[in-house]
Amino acid sequence: MVCEQYTTTTEGTHIERPENQSVYKIGIYGWRKRCLYLFVLLLLIILLVNFALTIWILKVMWFSPTGMGHLRVMKDGLRLEGESEFLFSLYAKEIHSRVDSSLLLQSAKNVTVNACNSGGNVTGRLTVGPKMVEVQSQQFQINSEDGKPLFTVDEQEVVVGTDKLRVTGPEGALFEHSVETPLVSADPFEDLRLESPTRSLSMDAPKGVHIKAQAGKIEALSQMDVVFHSSDGMLVLDAETVCLPKLVQGTWGPAGSSQGLYEICVCPDGKLYLTVAGTGSTCHENSHICP
Repeated sequence: MVCEQYTTTTEGTHIERPENQSVYKIGIYGWRKRCLYLFVLLLLIILLVNFALTIWILKVMWFSPTGMGHLRVMKDGLRLEGESEFLFSLYAKEIHSRVDSSLLLQSAKNVTVNACNSGGNVTGRLTVGPKMVEVQSQQFQINSEDGKPLFTVDEQEVVVGTDKLRVTGPEGALFEHSVETPLVSADPFEDLRLESPTRSLSMDAPKGVHIKAQAGKIEALSQMDVVFHSSDGMLVLDAETVCLPKLVQGTWGPAGSSQGLYEICVCPDGKLYLTVAGTGSTCHENSHICP
């Protein structure tokens, strides 16, 4: 322990100091002092470099109180101007463009839009690929501007809500099963053709089937039989001329007796044949034509 002595003297008094009195120096001296100054200088340089980098990043990234670059933080969400590239999935409740521009979604492979439920399961998916557009959902529906369904597809049926469905392909439309529609028509000055290459073609209606050609003819071609059947009614051929050019003709009568007149006869099975007209019916005389 160092003991300090305090001595009070008056003016003119001479006191001799001890020869072996110890002197203590307070502070850092020598190489320690130089290392401390060097360390402080290094910290100052690092601080200035970090500050300069922060200012540079803020300037390059266009940081502002309302957002970063083209990204603006709005009251109702985020607003992104220009083109942006997303490396991973984007989750959003609503995506829309400005009023005066269109929304473009572009990808090198495909663009996929998923809708998920609260459990994270995908309930609807829209995939736009390089070769096809695929929709996976319980129901697919296209509406008009006023909300009217135009096209609806589900597992049970396909509904076209427009007033007219127009098929412009050169091969027409191919249906593997039945089609229900109130009207089938062709474009003006174009032919309407209903064909079944390997099966039968049937047209059914609860109140009747009406076939009409405004400026042409109606032709029915079949490799085998063409059957007109009415369960409760009759078959009416109402025309100025009814032509049956390939009916089988019965035995010719005496020369000059028919005067070019013939009688149409019907077999029990419905087969028609011609006989030369006489004063009475000649169908019985030529009934050998019937099987």
